Amino acid sequence: MSAPIVRPLAELRALVRGWKSRGESIGVVPTMGALHEGHLSLVRAAKASCDRVIVTLFVNPRQFNNAEDFARYPRTEHADAELLGPLGVDALFVPDGDEVYPPDHATVISVSGVTAPLEGAHRPGHFDGVATVVTLLLNMTQADRAFFGEKDWQQLQLVRRLVQDLKLPVEIVPCPCVRAGDGLALSSRNQRLTAEGRARAATLPQALFEAVARIEAGEPAEAALAAAQAGLEAAGFAPVEYLALRDGETLGEPQPGRPARLLVAAWLDGVRLIDNLAVTLP
Repeated sequence: MSAPIVRPLAELRALVRGWKSRGESIGVVPTMGALHEGHLSLVRAAKASCDRVIVTLFVNPRQFNNAEDFARYPRTEHADAELLGPLGVDALFVPDGDEVYPPDHATVISVSGVTAPLEGAHRPGHFDGVATVVTLLLNMTQADRAFFGEKDWQQLQLVRRLVQDLKLPVEIVPCPCVRAGDGLALSSRNQRLTAEGRARAATLPQALFEAVARIEAGEPAEAALAAAQAGLEAAGFAPVEYLALRDGETLGEPQPGRPARLLVAAWLDGVRLIDNLAVTLP
C-alpha cells in the first residue's frame, strides 16, 4: 500500500489541525523525491519520535543554478509513495508549484554567514532558494520536528541558523549520512552516473576517510588535503570545486577545541557529488 498523497495545502492543513487537536506530535521529512535509503532512514527516525509523519516532495526550482539540471532531476512520485507506504507515513505532501510560489510571490529568505563559502561560492542564489522553501514547508506542515540528513552538511547548518534566528517553533533533528557498501554517500544524483563512473565514485569517500585519518594523526591539514585532491584528480574527478577543512558550525576557518568538518564537491561523469566527514583536530 502506498503512502497517501496530499496535494492541496488546505487538505494538509485540515489533517494537521485534526492531529494537533488530539495532542499528536508531527514530524516532517522534506525531500525533492527520487527517494533512496538515506531518505527512508530519516522517515524511520521521524516515526520513532513522532505520532504523525509528513514527507514533502517538491523539486524546488529556486535552488537550482542550472535550468537543465532542474529539468533532468529525477521525478518518481508514485514509486516514492510505494516506498513510503510500508513505513506508515501519514501523508506524502506534493504541492503544485503555484501553491508554493504563486505568481505574486515576493518574499525571499536569505541567511548570511554560514552560506557564504563552499556551496554558496559555487552556486550563487542556491541557499536563498533552500532557505525560502524550507521556511515555506515548515510553515505549511506546522511540524514539531524536522529531520535532515548530515550529507548536506552546509544546508543543515543553514536550517539550524534559520530556525534559531526566526524563532520558528520546530526542532531540527540531524540524522547520519547513509552510505553504500563502498562508502559512497547515497544521493538521488548517483542514478545519473554510468556504471564506470559509479565504480570510480567510491574514490571520493575513500579520499575523505584517508584525509581525516591523516589529520587526526597529526599530519598538517594542507598536506593531507593535497594528497586527497591528487587522488581524486587521478580517479577522474574534474573539477574538484572545493576540498576544505572548516569549522563544523560556522563553516569558517577551523578553530582548536571546536568540532571540524572536511567537505568536498567534485564532478565525475557529468555529475556533481558532495560529501563530508567529521574531524577531531589534534
